[in-house]
Amino acid sequence: MRRAATKKAEGTSEWSRRRLLGILVMAVVVAALLIGGLVYGSYLALAGIGDDANAAAPGVATGETDRSTQAQGAAHRDEIAAEPMLTVPERAAFPGETVSSEAPAIKIPTGAGVNGPAFVRTGFPQTPEGAIGQLAQIDLAVLQSMSLTTAEEVYNAWALPGGVRAEDWWITASVRAFLTSTGMGEVKDPSSSVSLEPAAALVKGTDGPDWTTVCVLMKVTASYKQEAQIAFAHCERMQWVGGRWMVAPGAPPAPAPATWPGTQLAHEAGWRTWSTDATTDPDHIEGDH
Repeated sequence: MRRAATKKAEGTSEWSRRRLLGILVMAVVVAALLIGGLVYGSYLALAGIGDDANAAAPGVATGETDRSTQAQGAAHRDEIAAEPMLTVPERAAFPGETVSSEAPAIKIPTGAGVNGPAFVRTGFPQTPEGAIGQLAQIDLAVLQSMSLTTAEEVYNAWALPGGVRAEDWWITASVRAFLTSTGMGEVKDPSSSVSLEPAAALVKGTDGPDWTTVCVLMKVTASYKQEAQIAFAHCERMQWVGGRWMVAPGAPPAPAPATWPGTQLAHEAGWRTWSTDATTDPDHIEGDH
């Protein structure tokens, strides 16, 4: 009996914080490799780079480009999306020391507080900050459920034709990597939990009032016998169609740097601290009238 109890304890201890972090990192890395290959191929085709090209490395995007009021077209949008961002080591995603100086903030609207397609909260304004708010809600709906079925349902409801397939979407790949690593099948174990908190964001670039590429940075807390935290970053092309922001057509943007929010490296990557714009809160608005 004692040997059996000892063996069971050893099995439970395998689910240490280190292992859980490793699974979360694997989810991020697998998705990054999948999407990174698509992005790089698209970027080479766009730039016309051949096998003999050894030109200087392209500049690294660390924040917002000038917001254009007039759309310049598909080529310009591809350039914005494909521009590489700061490359950071995997350990940058772990909780780290935050800098003492006050970081620049970005105010994100709260939305209308109602559910749209696939039960995703919607009602965000036609601004780049509104696109950030919508993207965060799309991510929250999928990652908190950690279900492949939910991932595909959300993507199909919020993505325009002309992008990747639902099963190849960055978030679907992350969910699949997490579930595969834990051996949970197509949906997370009921005894596990995944919670996310939007912590930072940035506007990578815009092309007219109806199109933008934005990025969100989440604090992820996962629990499965142990608890662990990691940063998760995600960029998407977003397009205003039918009164809402949707995932736009085209190759996925270059992977965003997954840095722990508030660290020096996060600032260097261009992340701006998430700040809720209370003036867009439906309760706040009703109280003003």
